Amino acid sequence: MIPSAYVLTDLYLSAAALMGLALLHMTLGRDDPLSRRFVFGVRVTMLLFLGRALVVLTGGAAFQFVVMLAAGLIPLAVLLLTEGLLRQHAPAWVKALGAGGAALFGLLAFLPPDWVDPLRLWGLFLFQISVFAICGWLVVTRDKAALSGAENVAVGRLALSLILFIPMIGADFGTILIGLPVQVSAIGVLTLCWLALTLGNDTEGQRATVMTYLSALGVALVAGGLFGVILGVGRDGWVLGIVIALAAILLVMIAIDARRQRAAKQSLTILRHLATGPLDDPLAFLRGLQDFPRVEGAAIVEARALDDLQPDLLNFLFESQPVLRKTDMLPNDPSQAEYVTHLFEKFECSHILRVSKAPLRLVAIAIPQLTSTPQSELEVDVVQRMASLIEERGR
Repeated sequence: MIPSAYVLTDLYLSAAALMGLALLHMTLGRDDPLSRRFVFGVRVTMLLFLGRALVVLTGGAAFQFVVMLAAGLIPLAVLLLTEGLLRQHAPAWVKALGAGGAALFGLLAFLPPDWVDPLRLWGLFLFQISVFAICGWLVVTRDKAALSGAENVAVGRLALSLILFIPMIGADFGTILIGLPVQVSAIGVLTLCWLALTLGNDTEGQRATVMTYLSALGVALVAGGLFGVILGVGRDGWVLGIVIALAAILLVMIAIDARRQRAAKQSLTILRHLATGPLDDPLAFLRGLQDFPRVEGAAIVEARALDDLQPDLLNFLFESQPVLRKTDMLPNDPSQAEYVTHLFEKFECSHILRVSKAPLRLVAIAIPQLTSTPQSELEVDVVQRMASLIEERGR
């Protein structure tokens, strides 16, 4: 194993944690106090791993104060998030401990390491472990009846994160004080990012979440063990292989769930339009299609533009399905199949919606096939049905 393996692994883990936190940060809202507390915690943690990466890249301690400053703020951020999730204030002495410790270690961060270490490191370790343990106690002793089911799930995910954080923070300080091979708290941070992103997935319960994580851990253990056997490295090599594999797996899981969150937000655009769009003007309602993220183009085709396209045949085709899709099977009649193909080529679209029968009015929209999903196809059907109802209502 090359001498720089430890440094490269620390840099890799810091970069992975930063990417996971950035993906989570992009999905978080800023509209309510709880979200703002969560964003504060994410940004403080990003500062910590940015400082770690800069320390590795510069090869010196010039940015060590950034690491110490962020490390002193993390317990306060966790305490604030715990209060928000539980919807209750922590005891006054707990608040004083969190705020006072953050202020103290914020000041100590700017002192040279030779003056205050290792006492500063031991003090920071005890401060972090104490606040995390207190937050765990607040979670365990909470009044579950005072919280909704979704809130209790969120608190349970926080508890899982704290269970992972406490030993990993201990391992981090062991890296500095005892000489363990790598700082593994990045794994705990990636786990927290993934747990936060899965909160909106109503189909997965607590048990399924734990089993998914254990599966990822199992794959990482097998991959790291195989890495150690093939290269013939010792215990340190095995540890490095396992944490590298687990960080990569967690980062992929985070990216998948972040993409799912963005897709859900895009669906909210259509739901918002259905809920707030104009109900007295079908044309104004249909123009809102142009604002949908998945729609690359939308054109309203009036009756006068359809005179040379056999309106009777068009109505016949739309009787069985009010939405024609380019991906659907063509009619068995060759002349009708050729006619449908001509329609999609003429309007350069992927979907054609009939809004009204008399006068005949169509909407042609283009949705890239790669971004099409069963949910988006159902949303197109809903928009067509809503537009038809608005048209009938306006007669």
